[in-house]
Amino acid sequence: MGIRKALLAGPLGFGAAPLGNMFRNIPDDEAQATVDAAWDAGTRYFDTAPFYGAGLSELRLGEALRKRPRDEYILSTKVGRIILDELEDLSARDLGEKGDIFKYGRSNKVVLDYSYDGAKKSIADSITRMGVDHLDFVWIHDIAQDFHGDVWLSMFEAARTGAFRALDELRDEGVIKGWGLGVNRTEPLELMMELSEPRPDGTLLAGRYSLLDHSHALQRAMPMAEKKGVDIVVGGPYSSGVLAGGSHFEYGPIPPEIAAKVETIKALCARHAVPIKAAALHFSLAHPAVAAVIPGASKPDRVKEDHEALAFSVPDDFWLDLRKSGIVDPAGPLPTDK
Repeated sequence: MGIRKALLAGPLGFGAAPLGNMFRNIPDDEAQATVDAAWDAGTRYFDTAPFYGAGLSELRLGEALRKRPRDEYILSTKVGRIILDELEDLSARDLGEKGDIFKYGRSNKVVLDYSYDGAKKSIADSITRMGVDHLDFVWIHDIAQDFHGDVWLSMFEAARTGAFRALDELRDEGVIKGWGLGVNRTEPLELMMELSEPRPDGTLLAGRYSLLDHSHALQRAMPMAEKKGVDIVVGGPYSSGVLAGGSHFEYGPIPPEIAAKVETIKALCARHAVPIKAAALHFSLAHPAVAAVIPGASKPDRVKEDHEALAFSVPDDFWLDLRKSGIVDPAGPLPTDK
């Protein structure tokens, strides 16, 4: 089942990476209040991963959702990493291009495992951590160059012969509704969609279809997804926070050329009285391949802003000026194109 058909309350979901203490040490009560705020605002799709704080995000999300009826929300998590009881030195972890974004997370050892058995173990562990009886969607996490460098293709192959098959079986058996990749790069998505054997239902693509970064995705990944009926869940619509007033882009410092783009977008938003979050969310959702968007949040008021942004009616003139500014790729669909 595609995620589009499974959504219970519209396309706005909740990305739970911040609950894993991404960038800062978030108090438990703040984390719980944020999930509660999302629920109260109408969010019914939640996405997490074992990687987020070495299980911390799953533990917190599970605790917050335990008081909610399980059939009233959609839950997705990821496979590809096993969280061990053994502890390790957080400063010694190699997180690829994501650096030390979870340096405030738990110190449990994280090991890569894209195998058939590893995928099934990861799912069982996630169900235990979250205290739920089932998952809806499962994404295979980070089989891309940003984490694995030039050996990423060997990681992809391990997943193709392992996790892909495990998730295909679980979907066909009705244990999960669907599966796909959870990546920050388009190349693995393109490669997967060219294969004949796996039958993915969707993919979580983080950071690659935002106002600040979408041209590469428009070349092949998005048209292929639309043609093959693979639903895209857009993660990171605010580009690691820079479009929401944050100090990160791609999990790191903001490059000058990105800062300049942000200022252009801010000026256009001010001219048309459009919240920048509204511009970001509506842009990502305008592509016909996109089924949902899942901004992350670690404070209740941020969740409220997200829902207000989605409900905001952005004037057509804003999109026309945005197109003229060169911020948006000529091939990028806008809400006015529908």
